[in-house]
Amino acid sequence: MDKNILYVAIQTALKAGAEIMDVYTDPNADFEIEKKADNSPLTIADRKSHAVIAGALAATPYPILSEEGKKIPQEERRGWSELWVVDPLDGTKEFIKRNGEFTVNIAYVRNGRPEAGVIYIPVKKQLYFADTEWGAYKADNISALEEGTTVDSLIAASRRLPEPENRHDNFVIVASRSHLTPETQAYIDEMEKKHDKVETISSGSSLKLCLVAEGKADVYPRFAPTMEWDTAAGHAIVRASGGEVYQAGKDEPLRYNKEDLLNPWFIVFPKMQNNTESD
Repeated sequence: MDKNILYVAIQTALKAGAEIMDVYTDPNADFEIEKKADNSPLTIADRKSHAVIAGALAATPYPILSEEGKKIPQEERRGWSELWVVDPLDGTKEFIKRNGEFTVNIAYVRNGRPEAGVIYIPVKKQLYFADTEWGAYKADNISALEEGTTVDSLIAASRRLPEPENRHDNFVIVASRSHLTPETQAYIDEMEKKHDKVETISSGSSLKLCLVAEGKADVYPRFAPTMEWDTAAGHAIVRASGGEVYQAGKDEPLRYNKEDLLNPWFIVFPKMQNNTESD
């Protein structure tokens, strides 16, 4: 991937994060919460972030797939060998709860595979960015790119993932804070039979994939509905860190720009391996 394209994705995520924070930190702000067709919430911050991202990425050669554009006919999308898959505000429920666990997600997808991804946590000013050619990285205390910053200089100032200090003795499972299903609980119960010490940690939005990429978690089972824009950026980061996101029960990774944009159930592992623990 062209490093300039990754630079645009990083810069765009940071600018979208700034728009979100303008709403989040305004004590008088009305989030203007609406209900989408699936009864999930949509706020003014979602809309502002999407406007920033759509405007910035329009300057690139690639079309954009996001929840706002999910009605684009598959006949048109079929010709998109390269595209952006975007979630302008992943974790709207967490945003409304004001717990800080929401992100901006931007992924570059080629031939159905996420090749690069950016996830930005505006409240914490933490940036995850990755390309399958150059690796996955995490940068702290960043809210904008200083003049003269390049992808190479940002890589040099960031920490490569996974980080060795994140090694742990317990078998750590990361699970959804808002969507812990009976099937996920059954998986956790099964892992407790296979491992001496099992720890379950919760997190919101795409941060769960980042925890696996960082090496802080050993597996992330997701047996609940997600859409392509929920996972594409995190999937790219996991891939670039040496891991993979498998369809549950299969040795096949998730694919993108499918006819049906709903993801199958999946399991995230921090390193390449057969999906033996999903059976």
